[in-house]
Amino acid sequence: MRGVRIDLARREVAIAGREVHLTPIEWKLLALLARHAGRVVTHRQILREVWGPTYSQQTHTVRVHMAGLRKKIEADPARPRWLVTEPSVGYRLRDRG
Repeated sequence: MRGVRIDLARREVAIAGREVHLTPIEWKLLALLARHAGRVVTHRQILREVWGPTYSQQTHTVRVHMAGLRKKIEADPARPRWLVTEPSVGYRLRDRG
């Protein structure tokens, strides 16, 4: 990801060298996608790993938080380059531009 640096060990994200503040949920979501970069992560997997097993049917929750994360990461959140939606399945962090 050119211009975007995710440091999982330090829990830091930077865009063009400028640190970006993420909420705890946004960080968990981005870290999960980063650990699976290039692969689709399903809605169910995201809910289970970020929110816990009791949220398994609440996909709207994921969409709301993904929108907030895109506003912080993407140059144009309406046309995401890095945080890609896989319709009816989940999301994928594109691992190259």
